[in-house]
Amino acid sequence: MPRIKPSGWARVALRGMAIVCLLGVGVFVSGLTRLVERQLYTTRRPWTAPITRITLGMVLRVIGLRLKTKGRPMRQPGAVVANHVSWLDILALHACQTVVFVSKSEVSGWPGIGFLARFVGTVFINRAPREARVQRDILADAMRHGARLMLFPEGTSTDGMRVLPFKSTLFEMMLMSDTSADLHVQPISVIYDPPQGKEDTRIYAWWGEMDLGPHLAMILSLARQGCVTVIFHEPLKTADFMNRKALAQAAEMAVRVGMPEERRARY
Repeated sequence: MPRIKPSGWARVALRGMAIVCLLGVGVFVSGLTRLVERQLYTTRRPWTAPITRITLGMVLRVIGLRLKTKGRPMRQPGAVVANHVSWLDILALHACQTVVFVSKSEVSGWPGIGFLARFVGTVFINRAPREARVQRDILADAMRHGARLMLFPEGTSTDGMRVLPFKSTLFEMMLMSDTSADLHVQPISVIYDPPQGKEDTRIYAWWGEMDLGPHLAMILSLARQGCVTVIFHEPLKTADFMNRKALAQAAEMAVRVGMPEERRARY
């Protein structure tokens, strides 16, 4: 992790304060709106989801990270799946589509982040094998109520220079749901490019044993920022696949092909 200079800490403070203010306003407006929305739509969020999308898009602008998109978000019910590189993925993927994130249960207890995740309707799951059937039913129920789930099938984040094999467990609920004939899975490739003059293409990656605080500060301290590209691939109809492994492999291949050639390695 590069050392932050005094000028960098000034950027951390200014950007940090702006982000806190943006999130505070977003939570306040969404909270008031949700009071009425919940009465009319229960778990659905046709009013507050756009507020979340706009707010997180503005957070990206404060950071200075440019967002580019290719293709279009699907309109069909189901799930979207992407490679996982950084905490920045949540901002980028939320800013260009309306989705409900699926996260490991531990995140719900993280200070600040856990509250925000719960506030925007994140679905938390326990990844213990003995809980697999229960978790599948929870996710299937969310889709029945109109949620378009956002999944990271690699199961962890990477350095952005490779794509890990997709775990097929979470794909099972899309094949066994009573609405599976109408469900689709849209693969998404997330690609980070470093700021001009930075040689390390992994600068935005948050992975391995990295602590969130130092990485967040380092990103906010950068005088020049790079960009994140979100590529929406053609949706896969779940009814066209015999089993979860075939569906997972097809989604993984689409994500991998969308990456730059030097980042398509499979580990």
